[in-house]
Order: sequence, then C-alpha cells, then structure tokens
Amino acid sequence: MAVKFAGTMNAINRGLDATKPEKGADMVEDWEAALADIDTPGAKGILRDLASLRKQLEKGEPDADRVHALLHRLGTATTKIADKADKSQDKLKALGEALTEAGEDAPDEEEDVAAAASPKRARKKA
Repeated sequence: MAVKFAGTMNAINRGLDATKPEKGADMVEDWEAALADIDTPGAKGILRDLASLRKQLEKGEPDADRVHALLHRLGTATTKIADKADKSQDKLKALGEALTEAGEDAPDEEEDVAAAASPKRARKKA
C-alpha cells in the first residue's frame, strides 16, 4: 500500500488542480480496491465517499464544490480511522490531514476587473 500513499501524497503536494481528473479517478479506484476488504468502523463511509469522488472525477466537468466537500470528509474520516489501523498509522494520519486541508481550500474567486478599474471609494490625494 506504500505506493498508493506515495502517489496520493505526491498528487496532493503538487496541487490537486494539477492532477488530471482521469488520473485522480484511477487513484480513487486503487484506494477503493485497497479498502474493499477492511472491516474497520468508518471504512464503509470512506468507500461511499470514494465512489462519489470517483464519479465526480469521471464526469467531463467535475463539480469543484462537491469535490472539495468530499475531500474534506474523506480527510476527516481517514484521520479518525488511522488509530485503528494495524500498520501505516502515521501515513494514514498524514494523508487524512492533507485531504482535509485540500478539501478546505476553496478555489480563488475570479478577479472582478471592472470593479477594480472603478472603485466606489475614490483614493485620497496626499
């Protein structure tokens, strides 16, 4: 499972926006396969959220707000089950924290060029 950790953490560190949705969907499928046989409380919820995330990534235009919400939820759930893992606790915690952080990062608003060009408040002359 170390390869899955490394690939996922590399994608997060590079910035998830730089990861192609198809590649993200492949990573999610790998995680679904790895978690399929785990009988830890919370694992089924993670699998449901992974399936939802994969479906979003397989769309032509994923819903960014939905993806961010799913990442946040997956991060929180992953952090919670990390203590119950037989091995890889530290890696799971790091992954959970990174996913939570990635999920909280709201996309920047587009700059309103027209508003910036004509501010309501005039600048004071010195």
